[in-house]
Amino acid sequence: MARQTTAQRPFGAFAPDRTLSALIAFARGRGTGWLSRRLAFLARKIGMGRIRRANRPVDTTVFGSVRMRLYPFHNVAEKRLLFTPQYFDPAERRLLAERLPKDAVFLDVGANVGGYALFVASVTGPDARVLAIEPQPSVHARLAFNIRANPDLPVEAVQAAIADREGEMTLHLSAGNEGEASLKAEVQREAGGRTVTVHALPMQVLMQRHRISHVDGMKIDVEGAEDMILVPFFRDADPALFPRVLVLENAQGRWQTDCVALAEANGYREVLRTRLNIVLERA
Repeated sequence: MARQTTAQRPFGAFAPDRTLSALIAFARGRGTGWLSRRLAFLARKIGMGRIRRANRPVDTTVFGSVRMRLYPFHNVAEKRLLFTPQYFDPAERRLLAERLPKDAVFLDVGANVGGYALFVASVTGPDARVLAIEPQPSVHARLAFNIRANPDLPVEAVQAAIADREGEMTLHLSAGNEGEASLKAEVQREAGGRTVTVHALPMQVLMQRHRISHVDGMKIDVEGAEDMILVPFFRDADPALFPRVLVLENAQGRWQTDCVALAEANGYREVLRTRLNIVLERA
């Protein structure tokens, strides 16, 4: 029999051993205070040492019952999801859970391995529609596995970059964090990573091809290239397609156009600002 690849092994094949399970449970059980965070990060450090020595992913559940296979070696998001999902954008997730209807249409642009997309699908329901959009081939493959591991959740994987034009574009990758990839070369110039060619298309083209007529929520985390998406979208798209809730990576120092001011000029108001993100809502 041919040896199965990691992605071919069924969910559960890489369950953590007893020691790693205890470290994960301890880290996840810590609160938000300074000491609690330090203890959680200590448990994470010890756990990461075990994972690196084993050189294998970890199958786990997050956000209650969402099944994920996580490769935390070179992806900060996967490390956070595995050991400390309680610190994974809690204010943003809480706001989305409160604002989105049960039949929400949600677009996760720069979906990574599906943390936001799968969370939204888990708190909305089977009548929702979630598109998880990720261009980087290796990360998209892990995203697709996590979606398959949750057949009851209404998530679709789309392998593409969202940009200001359609065609082949260069995606710049970070050497140390697979979750950091950008269409802007200057963002990753000091990261020492490689590049990969990906297919890109404008947001309104994606919506047309996927027959999307309205959007309740959208998250955009594309490492400083948010303006490449939003400038043509707000300029060219029907306002009926503008998302009611918009979560943006807080990358104002990297934008050529201020995305917050642009959104506010199109009827949005800022409702939340955290260290990592800005959340805007349209009346």
